[in-house]
Amino acid sequence: MSNNSMVEVVAGVLYNQQGEFLLSSRPIGKPYAGYWEFAGGKVETGESRLVALQREFAEELDIEITAATPWLTKIHHYEHAHVHLHFYRITANQWHGQLTAREQQSWCWQQPGNLTVAPILPANAPILAALAIPTSMSGNLNTGFHSATPQQPALQILPYQPSIATTTVVYAPASQLQQLTKQHPTANIWAICHNREQWLQAQTAAAIIWPLSSTEDIQLLLTLLQQHPSGVPVMALLEKSSQPTAQPDWITLGVHGIIQEQ
Repeated sequence: MSNNSMVEVVAGVLYNQQGEFLLSSRPIGKPYAGYWEFAGGKVETGESRLVALQREFAEELDIEITAATPWLTKIHHYEHAHVHLHFYRITANQWHGQLTAREQQSWCWQQPGNLTVAPILPANAPILAALAIPTSMSGNLNTGFHSATPQQPALQILPYQPSIATTTVVYAPASQLQQLTKQHPTANIWAICHNREQWLQAQTAAAIIWPLSSTEDIQLLLTLLQQHPSGVPVMALLEKSSQPTAQPDWITLGVHGIIQEQ
């Protein structure tokens, strides 16, 4: 399948002031009618992705998007189309207007990690899992990481050990990911990355941890976010030694969240 036959699609994770995100149902007459999804649609010829996102939200829900942050990318093969999905996060202060179901669809606010609607459009299942990952964590590589604020979904991840239960979220070097996935096919494994090769290996992980201990680490992560947008959430680990270094606004550059080393 060539890139020319891939349909470019944008979708937005729209948040309200309570930290809930919006899902809407696909209208009657469209493929997968009645399935729940993130609002969005096809990028038309000559449109930027942001303009396409703004147009789709205006057409579907009658609201204005003023800004959006790049997040995850996914390629999904449906029976009717092969799509390259570009997901954006839209905070509560990046949109305004009164939500209106202009296509007679249903819509519903949802809490991360606590879904109450079904069925979900197949391409969105990993996106919903990613939304359950907190955007603020703390800890260290030796002992593990945990949610940093009570407002975030509770999560603890631990360094991988052979005896650890496969239901536990664990992390390991990206070079071990393929082997560990074969040994524990149902495990939730995060991958620690330090270079481009590991970044590409880690696209089958549940998330990426990118330690930042030098200016070189920062520059490489910035390059990878731009040239190889991730299909999995990226957590930037701010090591203690790196904190005096000037840090970019990682969230607006596509990083899912920040881990502060303790």
